[in-house]
Amino acid sequence: MGNNIRITKQFSFETGHALYGYDGKCKNVHGHSYKLSVTVIGKPITDNTNVKFGMVIDFGDLKKIVKEEIVNVFDHATVFNKNTPHVELAKELQDRGHNVLLVDYQPTSEMMVLDFSKKIGKRLPKHIKLHSLKLQETDTSFAEWFAYENN
Repeated sequence: MGNNIRITKQFSFETGHALYGYDGKCKNVHGHSYKLSVTVIGKPITDNTNVKFGMVIDFGDLKKIVKEEIVNVFDHATVFNKNTPHVELAKELQDRGHNVLLVDYQPTSEMMVLDFSKKIGKRLPKHIKLHSLKLQETDTSFAEWFAYENN
């Protein structure tokens, strides 16, 4: 009988982006109030001398990792694909004091959630595995990443 438990913590951040070469409105610089759900899986700590006894992971510890890797980086930043002519626009914005993030992918929800899975996964304690991520761009649109589909 397994004792694996999934723990989820939700985060939100405001981020701007533009999709270079896209054939719709999202080619223009715009922003979203993103909601990110991070789900990890593990067994509750059974050592009753451990201050984290009964926890899979302290929500505070998970929060620290996700804040450092994702929220503090992406919040109130504008994300551009650095492999496009948007790099010139990004430089202009940076020169004017704007918070710009240059990534080596098209900043869609799909590609962002893939990036987040790598960044969060490498920071988790050994006994904790990243189970899934859900990145909500609007009330009705989101991208999901599941570990078991990406082994």
